[in-house]
Amino acid sequence: MSPSKNIVDRIEQNIEEIHSALYHTKDLKIRDLIFLDKPCKLLYIDSLVDKKLIEQNIIEPFLETKGNATPETVIKNAEYSRSTDLEVAVTGLLEGSCALLEEGVASVLLMPVAAGDDKSIQEPENEHIIKGSHDGFTENMNKNLFLIRRRVKNPSLQMKNYTLGSKTQTKVSVVYLEELVDHGPLDILIERIEAVEVEELQSAGELEELIEDNSYSVFPQLLATERPDRAASYLLEGKSLVIVDGNPHVLVSPITFFSFYQSPDDYNSRWIIGSFFRLIRIFSFLMAICLPAVYIAIVSFHSEILPLGILYAIRVQIEYIPLPPFFEAIAMQVVLELLKEAAIRLPSPIAQTVGIVGGLVIGTAIVEAGFISNTMIVVVALTAIASFVAPVNQMGTGARIMAFPIMLAANFFGFLGIVLSLAVLLIHLCRLESFGKPYLESIAPFYFHQLKDTFIKTKKRNHPMKQT
Repeated sequence: MSPSKNIVDRIEQNIEEIHSALYHTKDLKIRDLIFLDKPCKLLYIDSLVDKKLIEQNIIEPFLETKGNATPETVIKNAEYSRSTDLEVAVTGLLEGSCALLEEGVASVLLMPVAAGDDKSIQEPENEHIIKGSHDGFTENMNKNLFLIRRRVKNPSLQMKNYTLGSKTQTKVSVVYLEELVDHGPLDILIERIEAVEVEELQSAGELEELIEDNSYSVFPQLLATERPDRAASYLLEGKSLVIVDGNPHVLVSPITFFSFYQSPDDYNSRWIIGSFFRLIRIFSFLMAICLPAVYIAIVSFHSEILPLGILYAIRVQIEYIPLPPFFEAIAMQVVLELLKEAAIRLPSPIAQTVGIVGGLVIGTAIVEAGFISNTMIVVVALTAIASFVAPVNQMGTGARIMAFPIMLAANFFGFLGIVLSLAVLLIHLCRLESFGKPYLESIAPFYFHQLKDTFIKTKKRNHPMKQT
């Protein structure tokens, strides 16, 4: 919008200009008012304002006013300002003010009525960070939109609203920045949402399964986050958000494999530290899917590659174990998943006890009974830790599932089976897409200029200061 545009004395023309400046966003609300027999329009962005303040401080005083008065003398707001600049009006709306337009008056009255922070907004339990904001999305769609708009005060922030589920009538909103979004993936996303025909829709996970490219893949093609800062950063990268009313998880599309191993902490730390931990996370994926298989292959086929001391220590441990290494690994992975599920379903104080005591007691007892070797306990524990390193739980779960077929291949073919399994996995990842975008974008297809923030967090530099 050009900063030279001014408010005119015609309400409808001003509203058209404001609509255009805000890219016809759907949450711009307009209330008709009559002030001393003069038609007025009250404009505000629904997700940014406190409606009780509007009713108490503006609407009620207007309806009760009689005689000679001006809007400034009637409103109960502690602060207000009047401007003739259209850009000031748009900026005020994005900051949580409401704008009063009067017929025949070539200015706008701005009154701050921004919604305050809600005490129920808390940091997500599943996405803790060390440095950064500590608020999270809630089950209320308006609060979630408020959290996004508070971070992205951009007039091109757009949303399209849908109602899905013939019985549940669940509200779904697609949010994006008109001036930055890639319209190819956005059009695919909107087309798929509009094509959804279900009787009930109660969660973002259900919608994700209905609109993703390949629902049979263990790798998620949308990223679910509860962090407003993370969602806002993806908006500024040209991605779209899908918000489902009644669910604190916001879906991001399109997404790549490497996005699941990036954390807001990377950008809140020095670039060397952020890059180091990002590389650790990506290495943890390979460790989670390959470590048990490598152990099985070495013990069953390729023991000659180990130093003699290590080989002797392992052989002594497994000499009297009745189960082959493959069944040892399968049994311990299943036990680990049982403990994890039990810890998730139980109340937090009990879950911690079950996780620690259950792991120690079962691990010690099963080794002393001679069913599982100490080495296998170490391997499975390291595998579990590696899978939990992923900042987004979806990818960690997928990595643990992928470990099973790779272990099976290692049990029959050794290192050759591992290599073939990884080749098949790589082919699958190269063919996988997220709303028309390659899942391994910047690697396959290879774009050198996009590598700067894939493995290494690039260092941001300020413009050099002018010498005076």
